[in-house]
Amino acid sequence: MRFCKSICLAAAMAILISGCGSAKTSTAPTNAYTPTLEVSAAVNGDAVTLQMTTDLKISKEHYDHQRVEGEGHIHISLDKGEKIVVTDKQKVLDHLSKGPHEVKVSLHNNDHTPYDVSKTITFDVK
Repeated sequence: MRFCKSICLAAAMAILISGCGSAKTSTAPTNAYTPTLEVSAAVNGDAVTLQMTTDLKISKEHYDHQRVEGEGHIHISLDKGEKIVVTDKQKVLDHLSKGPHEVKVSLHNNDHTPYDVSKTITFDVK
């Protein structure tokens, strides 16, 4: 009987200890709001006009400030290059080389943390 109690106690302790090790907590803030994003490109010569359609409030006033849900700015990356910060829903990229190009557009909070919403489009400069 004593042996059975010891086995049961040991099994219970093993389950308790293994359960504690698998708990995960996240310290990263999460967004309750997920904005929409659509991107179009109109090529004219060696320039492209990007039009971003989103329900995110693009805020020039609060750029680089504290996070406000539903508000932020846009990051654009041309051909996997450096990010361009945009505080308008339209951006002209000019003096582009001939050939195919790729643009990634992503939405960010005022404090630059991502909303995890992005679109990648391609276009050709003739």
